[in-house]
Amino acid sequence: MNWKVLLSPPEMSDIERAMLLSAFDSGWVAPAGPDLDAFEDELAEFTGAADVAGLASGTAALHLALQVVGVQPGDEVLMSDLTFAASAFATTYVGAVPVFVDSEPATWQMDPEVLEAELERRAAAGRLPAAVVAVDLYGSVADGTRLAAACARHGVPLVEDAAEALGASRDGVAAGRFGRVGVLSFNGNKIVTTGGGGALLSDDADLVARARHLGTQARDGVPWYQHSEIGFNYRMGNLNAAVGRGQLATLTERMERRAVVRRWYEQEFAGVEGVRFQAVPDGCSPNHWLTTVEIDEAVFGAGAAEVLAALRADGIEARRGFCPMHLQPVFAGSVPVTAGGSSVAAAHFGCSVSLPSSGRLTREQVEWIAGTVRAAGRLAA
Repeated sequence: MNWKVLLSPPEMSDIERAMLLSAFDSGWVAPAGPDLDAFEDELAEFTGAADVAGLASGTAALHLALQVVGVQPGDEVLMSDLTFAASAFATTYVGAVPVFVDSEPATWQMDPEVLEAELERRAAAGRLPAAVVAVDLYGSVADGTRLAAACARHGVPLVEDAAEALGASRDGVAAGRFGRVGVLSFNGNKIVTTGGGGALLSDDADLVARARHLGTQARDGVPWYQHSEIGFNYRMGNLNAAVGRGQLATLTERMERRAVVRRWYEQEFAGVEGVRFQAVPDGCSPNHWLTTVEIDEAVFGAGAAEVLAALRADGIEARRGFCPMHLQPVFAGSVPVTAGGSSVAAAHFGCSVSLPSSGRLTREQVEWIAGTVRAAGRLAA
């Protein structure tokens, strides 16, 4: 389809172009080189992590994160139900079994109360999970302080999937640094893109070094190709890293522009009943990657499906919120861990729409998009 407005397109500048051409001219085009080293250092400085490994994708980073924290075949891993499938797929790569934990009603992040209760129940039964994977959703940040404390009480490592949240923070802590290991994604629609790529970060530099070793085919330190364990071809290319360096240099500015877009949407829907935004908790500073709303069909007059159809008919790219993992055909039969039997994540999926969120949207475009949404409600009524 020929979209007039995209959901979250890459926001490139002359800075990225110049850095890419410089890297190209240097001859470093392999998954090694000065731009990769510099990008890792700059990410570490930006997030405050001890070390960062640049990798081929966020999924690769998740895979290695689970490996370095010790997840083994047959283990169980508790993880956010409301997420992109890569969070759960990585668990299957190590032969473990994902168990999905429900969301908070207002923030849609993993519910700390549900996790705490499940860890207590499992501790009493002598079957603690090998790890917990908490996802920072839509560019906001889960309650990492509470989630990390719950995991620490039981000696369970926390992996923070901050694939959508680079630049965001909560309680003064950068997204990705609440867990023993954090994961970032630089996919084409993320707020920082390298065209394709990801990163693993940790305050434990030894864990990052271990991930970097495994991600470079686990080559032994001898002057020939020797391998004492199975490794993976997961390192980021130097050209990708050069683009990432340019993106990181302008991230704060782009976050500010996306925050403005979110405020415009809030102004457009002020006083409109039946439209609810993702709550921003005290102490949380999102990067506003995707502005997502829930539509109360009974109040608004139209449901998420009708709103999405109206947007697409106008050439506006939008999408439903994430479909929870327990509803995915590939995980059929999974029973999510919830507070009282009903799934917040499933309810969110049924009524949510992610709106175009680029920082390059104009006020007029936001007015047009919001007008299309409001019109869908009036037409259905």
